Amino acid sequence: MKHLPNAISALRFLGAVFLLFFRVESCAFWVIYFVCGLSDMADGYLARKLGCESKTGALLDSLADLAFVACCCYKLTPSLVFPKWLWIWGGAIVAIKIINQISALVMYKKCVFPHTIANKVTGALLFVGVPITLWINSIVPIIIIAVVATFAAVQEGHFIRTGVEKPRTRMGNRQA
Repeated sequence: MKHLPNAISALRFLGAVFLLFFRVESCAFWVIYFVCGLSDMADGYLARKLGCESKTGALLDSLADLAFVACCCYKLTPSLVFPKWLWIWGGAIVAIKIINQISALVMYKKCVFPHTIANKVTGALLFVGVPITLWINSIVPIIIIAVVATFAAVQEGHFIRTGVEKPRTRMGNRQA
């Protein structure tokens, strides 16, 4: 049972890859999408409940999240029609996240993925907001997500560069 959360994270990684083989319009794509999203919530919850939180589990969770986001971006980006300024804003958020990881590599000689509440809220909003954006054909959900994601990226950089840890946001420990 203590390996169950890591197995769920690994399956999310595989699920993300499977998304690449289905059309965005297909039912299979959205079933896999929602299973991957729900598994992201389940793995951390189970790790805490079973008392098997670990740095390896936190890293596996973060890598599975990264794979899921990357595969979703690859598949969904052609379907998203946004004004140029919103694409630039998204690129700025990505640039901040990359700078955060470069800072972590320079300071700690490793990647650091702080599991902050702001990052969790951003992930939840992305999970729900992207399909809503596609279905209602409005950029309002994405603008809300961009505001929260900007805050989360800046906060993440602050935590990485100062080493500050807040309760329930320990760097390196799996939190869901």
